[in-house]
Amino acid sequence: MRLLLDTHAFLWFVLNDPQSSATAQRLISDPANDVLISPASYWEVAIKVGLRKLDLHAPYDDFIQRGLVGNDFAILPIEPRHTSVLTTLPLHHRDPFDRLIVAQAMVENIPLVSMDAVLDQYPITRLW
Repeated sequence: MRLLLDTHAFLWFVLNDPQSSATAQRLISDPANDVLISPASYWEVAIKVGLRKLDLHAPYDDFIQRGLVGNDFAILPIEPRHTSVLTTLPLHHRDPFDRLIVAQAMVENIPLVSMDAVLDQYPITRLW
């Protein structure tokens, strides 16, 4: 199964944070699943690190390398067909990163691994 990770799901998995659910851990760890990361996620992480709102306990480049390559996660490129959805996407959620990730999940018709129940208002499958 293809899965798209919300930013916190990616962070918590890589950091082995106990806030991650057992279901999320199982899904992300399952080698039968193709785990995808949006550029919106590592962009959001970089911004938060730069603002000192997030401490990765490692240099950003090392963390991203370990998080993506070390876990065999693939990048889901942001394409115009993804951003097109943003022109009509209801404002149930105002975070631009989350909205873009939702749009990608919608267009690709893949589940989104996220704890954010507000995202259930969108036509996606949210797993947590």
